Amino acid sequence: MNKPLVGAFLAALLLGAGAAPVVAAEPAQQAQAQETAPKADPEAKAVTFAGTVALSNCSGSVVRSPDSAPTDPALVLSNGHCLESGFPGPGEVVVDQPSSRTFTLLNASGDGVGTLKASKIAYGTMTDTDLSLYETTSTYQQIEDSYGIQALELETAHPTAGTAITVASGYWKRTYSCDIDGFVHQLKEGRWTWKDSVRYTPECQTIGGTSGSPVIDDATGKVVAVNNTGNESGRECTDNNPCEVDENGEVTVREGINYAQQTYNMVPCIGAGSKIDLNREGCGLPKP
Repeated sequence: MNKPLVGAFLAALLLGAGAAPVVAAEPAQQAQAQETAPKADPEAKAVTFAGTVALSNCSGSVVRSPDSAPTDPALVLSNGHCLESGFPGPGEVVVDQPSSRTFTLLNASGDGVGTLKASKIAYGTMTDTDLSLYETTSTYQQIEDSYGIQALELETAHPTAGTAITVASGYWKRTYSCDIDGFVHQLKEGRWTWKDSVRYTPECQTIGGTSGSPVIDDATGKVVAVNNTGNESGRECTDNNPCEVDENGEVTVREGINYAQQTYNMVPCIGAGSKIDLNREGCGLPKP
């Protein structure tokens, strides 16, 4: 996985003492991010950091479905393996679990402009996919009124190979640009298996701390996936070294290639008031 990070606080990356603490990466990762971090020039980029968030150990984004109302509680999207309660086990699904987690909200330039607070983990799993959805104490309208930032819209259709994408990490305040290379029938990593995963072209060299970053279609600005893992050292199907398994059971290892989990299939699960209803028609998320 693009593993969550632990270590000393990097308070300078956050807005004030009340923001969620960002913590130090491994030295090599920190140096890599600093060396390649983009200059803040949002007008020159189709994709900015607006609407992304920094978690204590991962990245994320404020997202909405096309049917979300301004008065609905805002949802924050990240990975299941970024949950404060730890990695959900295979087959485990977390729903409606109280949470007081905080998120640093970023503007287009990557500056922290405010702190959002969760009221609960609305959904979280690492089975078939790797995602978490937090319900916050702020509505979409309140966030827009207070910070001038709109939520990122979730795409409702399956993405296509060849699509130009940007992975926007709120943790590192760094973007990665590449294309969707294709889709993986099954992606296996340690104890977990994910289905129909997005494979990036090699240009997206995501690192620890980018977990949970929104994967944004450059043409539409909509979220098509959530960044979650990559094969770090060429091993087969081990932690931090996912392998691809096709329909015939053939295993392929792609060292240095990174992956994401699609999000279109969770859009039908989001009902009125941002409530997650796993029984809604078209909802493709695993149930408890």
